[in-house]
Amino acid sequence: MAVRSALWTVMTGAAQKAARAMKRDFGEIEQLQVSQKGPADFVSAADIKAEKILRAELLKARPRFGFLLEEGGEVSGEDAHHRWIVDPIDGTTNFLHGIPHFAISIGLEMDGEIIAGLVYNPIVEEMYYAEKGKGAFLNDKRLRVSSRVNLTDSVIATGIPFHGRPGHKPFLKQLERVMGEVAGVRRMGTASLDLAYVAAGRCDGFWEQGLRPWDIAAGIILVREAGGFITDLQGGKDFMATGNVLAANPKLHKQLLPLLNAA
Repeated sequence: MAVRSALWTVMTGAAQKAARAMKRDFGEIEQLQVSQKGPADFVSAADIKAEKILRAELLKARPRFGFLLEEGGEVSGEDAHHRWIVDPIDGTTNFLHGIPHFAISIGLEMDGEIIAGLVYNPIVEEMYYAEKGKGAFLNDKRLRVSSRVNLTDSVIATGIPFHGRPGHKPFLKQLERVMGEVAGVRRMGTASLDLAYVAAGRCDGFWEQGLRPWDIAAGIILVREAGGFITDLQGGKDFMATGNVLAANPKLHKQLLPLLNAA
């Protein structure tokens, strides 16, 4: 990897330590203690354990930074300019069903801008990492978004609203518009990895609505540093606030945006 900065060391070290406990829990999935925090929105002992490890490791390395945590909420730091945005297990439902497609997601925000991001799938040991101005990487490989220019050749990832989430009918209209124009639509259940796959060129685009900052913080910079374009569904920059995201290479983004808006 070309980027071996101090931030890389801090973030990868924290993720790898949390992943060791997570892999043990994944191997004993039937014995996990699980509670519900909302319809189809699960929180497990593994989530809480991983978040504690990540927070402790990041705090040890950068004791003045604040946090925005999926489970623990917002924690102010002495340094008002920097904040870690952490999802200990993005794709918890996959995790709890024994589906090996989930990730640790860590983003670093400075004055409202994401400047570094990490997405790590510990089961397949794929570590996606990006820093502002330094590129995006998968393990030791430099990443670029796909070069496809036609929707008919493209595979597009998405997230589908589930029980307890609004927006089912509008999503079906969007899906109807998109699926008639593309080679395939995929729903994999982990937004951070969907964005990482766009950065890696595995998927040519991704859209979803109603996401939270910890779902997308790391993926934002991965896509940008891999040469991709990311906006909200109106083409603006409010995706961190709205949770509505469209990411693709620049040519496909221009084609997908009017399709989604027409729906």
